Amino acid sequence: MLNIDALFKGHHFDREIIVLCVRWYLRYKLSFRDLVEMMAERGLSLAHTTIMRWIQRYVPEFERRWNRFVRPVAQSWRVDETYVKIKGRWTYLYRAVDKEGKTVDFLLRAKRDSAAAKAFFRRAFRRQGPLPHKITLDGYQASHRAAKEALGEHSEGNQCNIRSSKYLNNLIEQDHRSIKLRLGPMLGFKNFRRAATTIAGIELIHRIRKGQFKLGKLRIKDKTAPEIWNAVLAA
Repeated sequence: MLNIDALFKGHHFDREIIVLCVRWYLRYKLSFRDLVEMMAERGLSLAHTTIMRWIQRYVPEFERRWNRFVRPVAQSWRVDETYVKIKGRWTYLYRAVDKEGKTVDFLLRAKRDSAAAKAFFRRAFRRQGPLPHKITLDGYQASHRAAKEALGEHSEGNQCNIRSSKYLNNLIEQDHRSIKLRLGPMLGFKNFRRAATTIAGIELIHRIRKGQFKLGKLRIKDKTAPEIWNAVLAA
């Protein structure tokens, strides 16, 4: 993994400005042009396409570096999907939270079917390690089949209970709102890959706000957000 200086080498702007623009865009209801105006007040001349490129370049790297400090989630999951418009067409964002509302995983897919759901479960199982003890779904049968098939690829998969509960799944439906509130002002994406990267960044910020990272060893208590980000990226 590159050190923090090498990560930002070759850019005209300081890393603090790059991280700030990426972080603010993902966190707040700001357009690229809003950020351009805000940076102009600081005496910085930026093109909106520059910030767009920073999002695509750095979100995957930021996600990798933050994930080194991720806390494990509980083993009771709530799984659901929501809608994201890309190039005028609806696509599907599969998401899961645990019983405490912590984000388990997410995956953007072009279709809502068994193959998409199975891809999501495989990714979530691989990234989380221990299989969940319970998975709560809505009544969509393709998701139930996908969960069973993905669990069947593991020797201990038969120990997981798959169930339906509209009441229990209110938790994931409410959690969608934080993501949708940021996506709404973006007025749709033009490119699937860019959408997936941007959503990954929004999900990262959402997990940070929910306290899903264990940062004690970085000794950043009472530090500002820029200081915390700098410590995580440099670690």
